[in-house]
Amino acid sequence: MHQTPTHDPASRRWRRSLVALNLVLAAAVGATFVVEATGQSGAPRGRGEYTMIGGEVQGGNANAIYVLDGSNQEMIALRWNDSRNRLEGIGFRDLDKDTQEKAPR
Repeated sequence: MHQTPTHDPASRRWRRSLVALNLVLAAAVGATFVVEATGQSGAPRGRGEYTMIGGEVQGGNANAIYVLDGSNQEMIALRWNDSRNRLEGIGFRDLDKDTQEKAPR
């Protein structure tokens, strides 16, 4: 018996999430082949160790992919843009700089 594919919104979101995850993984793998990259300061940037986490965006109903570079103490948040069919950056944090700043009292 032949089954027709489902076209429900949940399954489309799941497929888009998998496509986005694969794109991020491909980018991370490609980035590991770069011998030396430089940051905004022009100083050599070390090879990264990446961890990806899916989650929600604060203050909204959208989901995001958070990519943490443990070696360089940096994190970037990405979301999928359906209208443009691509990942877009939401924000960037320099975690090392954040931990060195004093917390307000």
